[in-house]
Parts: sequence; structure tokens; C-alpha cells
Amino acid sequence: MKVTTLGIDLAKNIFRVHGCDARGKAVVSKSLTRRQLTLFMAQLEPCVVGMEACPTSNYWAREIQKFGHEVRLMAPRFVKAYVKANKNDTADAEAICEAVRRPTMRFVAVKSTAQQDVQAVHRVRAQLVKTRIALANQLRGLLAEYGIVIAKGFAPLRCALPAILENRDDRLSGIMCELVAEMSERLKLMEERLRQYDLRIRRLMRQDERCLRLAEVPGIGELTATALVATVGNAREFKSGRELAAYLGLVPKHRASGGKTVMLGISKRGDTYLRTLLVHGARAALRINSRWHGAHGVWAEGLKARRGPNIAAVALANKNARVAWKLLSSGERYRPLPPRPNQNQDIGARAPRAPLGQQTGRRGAVRVVADAKPAACPPPSRSVRGQAGKPL
Repeated sequence: MKVTTLGIDLAKNIFRVHGCDARGKAVVSKSLTRRQLTLFMAQLEPCVVGMEACPTSNYWAREIQKFGHEVRLMAPRFVKAYVKANKNDTADAEAICEAVRRPTMRFVAVKSTAQQDVQAVHRVRAQLVKTRIALANQLRGLLAEYGIVIAKGFAPLRCALPAILENRDDRLSGIMCELVAEMSERLKLMEERLRQYDLRIRRLMRQDERCLRLAEVPGIGELTATALVATVGNAREFKSGRELAAYLGLVPKHRASGGKTVMLGISKRGDTYLRTLLVHGARAALRINSRWHGAHGVWAEGLKARRGPNIAAVALANKNARVAWKLLSSGERYRPLPPRPNQNQDIGARAPRAPLGQQTGRRGAVRVVADAKPAACPPPSRSVRGQAGKPL
């Protein structure tokens, strides 16, 4: 019978496939090697193929798409609910085949080779940053054992190392001086490699028009723009900007029961690297908020004055994620809104209340001011209110 839905449990050498027909009856269930899987997919009629979004899933998705199949990737945590009994390759393939047929299932977009190239650059750079931090901390800790204390940060360490090596501090032995010199050279090499990766990312950003449009948003730089495009592409897998913000873990968790909803902190789900870049970019944007000349900057500065810098940074990162979704999905450019007339007042100050009888907000013709004129027909006093409707 014809296979309409196929689930593949990916592995390194041995793959398990499970296929169903249009009625959901199992038709195929067997194990295949890498070479056999390619031949099997080439001979199979076009159908829906489901796989878990895991290592090598993007490669196999691109290879299977060449044979005319429709490939859908799913998060493993969504497939786990369909495993009936004990976990094994056969049960996993059957669960994938069942999950991919659900109309409410959420799917992951297949990444292109160019997207994976940019992601690889970011991954290698992130690993190099971690290695440099570990080396600097180890060097600072070893010197502290000999009474040489260096302040935090890379700049004080760069300034202190040449002086320590040139003066040949009496507190350091010959072996320790050799170790410090070797570690200092490794640190310089890592910093040079980091500069090369930064230049490579800058070239990648200039080659992609989407990255250039994203970089116009305050709080989104070269790293964030290229990482966003490499991860979500055109962001059309998300229905709204809030879905992208939720995917990045920038929306609050909540628990609801019995009609009562409790709002918690941000969920911190999704890509930790992207969320970190967005939050750090928002922190940098808040520091130079005085250079902004739009409603975006006035809103961020007001929120910072009311709720503090940490909440303001996360809120700005959430807003930037939503703006990025709009720019990527629609192809538009970033257009900052001008500040509203009422935003000329002091940051964090509340607007004065309107006198009784005067319309405000969208219904009002003008914005309420403190010395507004009284209404032409003043409202009746409390003593006569409600008497007009009473019979005489």
C-alpha cells in the first residue's frame, strides 16, 4: 500500500523508519543503514516525512527534500508524549510518525547550508570566548597564590602581565615565570583569533541585506543580527512577534488554575545564546539612550526609571525580538516613531488627571494639561445627581 506519512528515528549508522497509509495503518517498519536509507527514500513516492530536530537533522532534511518529499522537523519534547511504552528505536519511529500527523504540532524550519555556516562561526567564537575567560581566570588565580593580585577584567590583566614578566618579580620562581609567559602568549593568540572572527562576522553581515536591516534597530548589532538570521531565517514559521519572543524565552511564565493566573519571571526557553545577545544588546542601548530621538527610546528610559535597569533591559530585548520578526517577515526597514507630544515631560512622571467632564485619550481632541479650561456645562453636584430620573 502507498505510504503517506513516514517517521524516521535518526542515528549515526542505523536508522529506524515507520510508515503509515492514509488511514493510519502501519505499512513499513524496518531498520536501514545510511546507504540503504538514501536508496529507500529515492524509490519511495513523495510523502510527508517527520524527524526530530536533532544533530544531522538539517542535513538529512535537505537530502530527503531532493527526492520530492515534504520534510517536517519537530522538537523532541513534543514527540516524547507519543511514545507508548518503553523507549527504543521502534517506538521512537512510531511516535514520530504519529506526532507529525497532528494538526496542532509545531514544526521547526529546515536550515540552509548558509545558515549553518553562520551558526558554525558563532559557535566556534562562543567556545573561544569561554576558553579565553577560563585562561584569564586561571592565570589570575595562579598569580594570586604568589601574592600578585590583579583587578577584574581583561584590560588590567593585559597591562599587568608585561610589567610582571619584564621586572621579574622576586615572588615568582623561574618555572612560574615561564608558565606565565606561555599563558600570556596563548591569551594574545586567542584575542587575535577573536578579532578575526569578529571581522568575519562583519563581512557576513554586509553580505546579507536582512542583517543590515536588523542592525538599524537600537540594541541589535552585528552578532545579534547574524545570529538571528542564521537561526530563524525569514521568521515566517512564527505567526507573530510574540511567538518569536516566546521561542527565545523572553516572555513571562504563568500558572493558571481555578480562574486565577499567577505571572512569574521569564521562561528562559529556547536558544540561550540568542537570548543572551538580545539582553546584552538592550543593556548597551539603555546606556546610550540619550542618543535616541524617538518614542522607542523615551519608552525605554521611562521604564528604566520606574522599574529599574534589569527589567527594562529584558523588556527592551522582548520589544526588539518583536521588531526583528516584523522586519524579517515583511522585508520592511526600521522606521523609528517620533516621540509623542506628552513625552516631553519628565521621564517617569505621571500625567495630570483630567478635570471632571473633560474627555481624554483617543476621544479627547487635545491632550490633557494641568491648567485645562473648565467644561462649558459643569456637571451637577452630588446633591442633585440622580434626581432627574425620579418622577415628580
